[in-house]
Amino acid sequence: MKVIYADNRKEKDFLNEIKQRSGEISLSISDMVLKIINEVREKGDEAVRSFGIKFDGAAPDRFEITKDELKQAYDAAEDSLKKALQHAKDNITAYHEKQRRQGYEIIKENGAILGQTVRGLSRVGIYVPGGTAAYPSTVLMNAIPARIAGVEEIIMVTPPMIVSKTEGKPACKGNPDILAAAYLAGVDRVFLSGGAQAVAALTYGTESFPMVDKIVGPGNIFVATAKKLLFGKVDIDMIAGPSEILIIADNAADPRYIAADLLSQAEHDPMASAILLTNSEGIALDTLKEIEHQITNLKRKQIIDRSLADFGAAIICRSMDEMLTLSNTIAPEHLELMVKEPLKYLPYIKNAGSVFCGSYTPEPLGDYLSGTNHVLPTSGTARFSSPLGVDSFIKKMSYTFYTKEALNTDRDDILTLAAKEGLDAHANSIKVRFENDI
Repeated sequence: MKVIYADNRKEKDFLNEIKQRSGEISLSISDMVLKIINEVREKGDEAVRSFGIKFDGAAPDRFEITKDELKQAYDAAEDSLKKALQHAKDNITAYHEKQRRQGYEIIKENGAILGQTVRGLSRVGIYVPGGTAAYPSTVLMNAIPARIAGVEEIIMVTPPMIVSKTEGKPACKGNPDILAAAYLAGVDRVFLSGGAQAVAALTYGTESFPMVDKIVGPGNIFVATAKKLLFGKVDIDMIAGPSEILIIADNAADPRYIAADLLSQAEHDPMASAILLTNSEGIALDTLKEIEHQITNLKRKQIIDRSLADFGAAIICRSMDEMLTLSNTIAPEHLELMVKEPLKYLPYIKNAGSVFCGSYTPEPLGDYLSGTNHVLPTSGTARFSSPLGVDSFIKKMSYTFYTKEALNTDRDDILTLAAKEGLDAHANSIKVRFENDI
């Protein structure tokens, strides 16, 4: 992990390197994903099954998991998992209930009525990784806000697990922890399919898969590319890049905690970014020692080593102001304020997906249990994007009611604006309603 002494040049060079890791998707991947999309659109289930065998190693004879099978998975789950999932569900629900939106109506003196309705989307697709990286917490983070928003039907897709081979044919099933979470979260229908083929199936619909209005949830580069290419035909949440953590630490921070939290994100992906900003050289150097100590027995040590070597750094800054400015420039997915009086600095944070305040608020708390959403903007998009939430699953519709008297009140101003824009038919739409008036 690099140590960089901020001088307005070295840190900027490093940050530019970080940005490059989330650059444009290669043409080879785009071409491959486009081929998958087109085949699924043309051949439906046949193509989904064929690509499932090719990329996942197997495809089920029946894509959809029955509700009885979901309940069986939940009933068979360990009591400790069910307790943890229920606790997380309660916290996520309580947090996202506060995000409910209401419509409104304005009644004017002339009798005109203007308003806005807020409705949940009709059908939403949730993509949940289910292979080597299976995240039941992601089910809750996506499904619960959708349910609160009033989505009529929640469809989940997740890759199958190969469990055995019978007469040379791989047998597969759904990840039981994911299925248990889907049952608890109230997902309506679950299908065993992953990759770009699952995204295409939800976009166009097939013999088995229903067509949805929006697709949310994390996935690999093929899933992200499919979502990007299909946006417009279907809505999406975001194009997710590699995971990121940025920690701002002063001289009172504990290097053990800093190291542990940097490692917690570096283990996600070799391209994950873990950065420390501190105004204390001692804290930076002690953190590096702690990383060397803590990494020894971690299962994903190789992944962490690559992540920290390529995209990790301890940047020693000259002031708190410099750290805050750099943080807002980076716009990290996860930001930890490991400083004295962290809430004091919260108003100065303009760009971050989710902020964790204080030494006892580690980022994994938000991943699993606190209630805030862990589907967050990455790659600097926190400058203009927000975490997944209830707003992600609603649509707004405006409405207007005018009486003849109300229209007459506004008639001259409408005609003036129409004339300025040279739109005679617009003006005529108003004039025709008053032609027979004396």
